[in-house]
Amino acid sequence: MRIFSDISKLDFSTPVGRDKIFAALNYFASGKGYQDRVKKYAAQLQAFGSPSDFPTSILPLIEKYNASPAYDTGYEEIFDIRDFTGSRRNGFELLDVEDGLTFAKVPLGEKAQIFKMAGAKTTVIFDLYGGGLGWHRTLIDDEEYWTFEDNAKAFVNKAYENKAAAFYALIEAIGAGQNVAWQLPDPAALATSDATYTANRDVQTLNTAAQTILLATKDKGYGITPGNASFVVLAPLQLVGRLNKALGLALQGFGGSPSQVIYKFRLVPTTMLATTNVYYVAIPKIKAKGGNRMNLTIFNKFDEESYSDIAVGWMRYGGAIGDQDQFCRCAIS
Repeated sequence: MRIFSDISKLDFSTPVGRDKIFAALNYFASGKGYQDRVKKYAAQLQAFGSPSDFPTSILPLIEKYNASPAYDTGYEEIFDIRDFTGSRRNGFELLDVEDGLTFAKVPLGEKAQIFKMAGAKTTVIFDLYGGGLGWHRTLIDDEEYWTFEDNAKAFVNKAYENKAAAFYALIEAIGAGQNVAWQLPDPAALATSDATYTANRDVQTLNTAAQTILLATKDKGYGITPGNASFVVLAPLQLVGRLNKALGLALQGFGGSPSQVIYKFRLVPTTMLATTNVYYVAIPKIKAKGGNRMNLTIFNKFDEESYSDIAVGWMRYGGAIGDQDQFCRCAIS
């Protein structure tokens, strides 16, 4: 990464050097350069990384791994994420407008009936998320273990892992009323010993989930029809192979036979769902909304009294599922 190619030439002991280094960290983290400091630290860190936290450097280090959790951005295929970083808003709203309009036959000379409009709204607030990392300056003085590239990666990985987890948690929190049982095979007499038995039942479950969503949302003005609907199948990694078999199941056992899958499905795998024995079918976007108020921004502070450095990262975002009828939770047994 070119942004870090010249950092080794900077003098970390000088204020100018430190400012340039943390400006580079922010550029790496958010892609928008160093931003104005709009927030003060919420609290001082209570502990710092020090040489005693690492093994003694006796042998040469040939490889170093940053042990950070994996995250993905599959949720962005389901949620409509809007950019509010240039706004001064603390959230956003979803508004339902109902017109009550009904067309009916009107006898000659009479007037059409007039209906009123009404609405209800859902408010989504941007929450503030933060995390800090501290290290003793001797780690830098002695060129031990930690680099500024590691620092930026740690903040990026932790921040976006937390964000992804928050959006996946919204999906997993949908009510039990959205559950779809594992459907019976078609034909119903299909033997359990048949090689396609499990895939057949999964296909029927996928089709039932899509049908359930279409019927539940048909009068909500989403513009979704059986002909144009495209569904996302959010699945834990453990179920991807199984669902791929279902999505490829043909109606008959010969080449060119039509698929048993009635609707359009797009499989989105993830390792971040808490439960791995169910999957989710959804019409993406529409009322599944999210907003970014502040991109990841890293602030730094040197504590002369403890000879330690602190870096604190802040993000601000929010999300909501405004209509659970866009989702179904599907069983596999």
